[in-house]
Amino acid sequence: MKKNLSLVLSLTLISGVCAAVLAYVNALTREPIAATAAANEQKAIKAVLPSEVATVAAAGDVFVGKDAAGQVVGYAAKGTDAGGYGGDIVLMVGFRADRKTLVCYRTLVAAETPGLGMKLSAPEFADQFRGKDATTLKLRKQGGEIEAITSATITSKAVCRAIADAQKKLGAVSSEAQR
Repeated sequence: MKKNLSLVLSLTLISGVCAAVLAYVNALTREPIAATAAANEQKAIKAVLPSEVATVAAAGDVFVGKDAAGQVVGYAAKGTDAGGYGGDIVLMVGFRADRKTLVCYRTLVAAETPGLGMKLSAPEFADQFRGKDATTLKLRKQGGEIEAITSATITSKAVCRAIADAQKKLGAVSSEAQR
């Protein structure tokens, strides 16, 4: 009995010390991780907007890109789909001023299978979305124009749904926010 109590106390002490160390490390790294994520999001916004964008303004969850004359030339919005093979897929998606023609997308979050689903960021897959109508995106197997990533159909479908999610957010941008 005394031996068991000694083991329980030892394990409790070790667990408490480990928990305290993890909490300390979490507190130290929380802000740098958040800053890096914000910087990556800003880079993604600039990367997905049309090249003629001179200024970017936030309008809620949507970023409005304007040219030097102040005319809206594109939008960027974050799209999410929880149906990826490895969990959530979060993309920053760029659109032309018509709110449906895709410029391109950048992956913000994805935990897909290395060598398969993680090809969602590869130019061979991502470039086929350029210039497509985001309201009608489908995989070729579903009667659309997008060729799925080999052995990663779940990921490919999730990318299409994440783009559709981003496109839906554009409807919430009022004409006032565009000025």
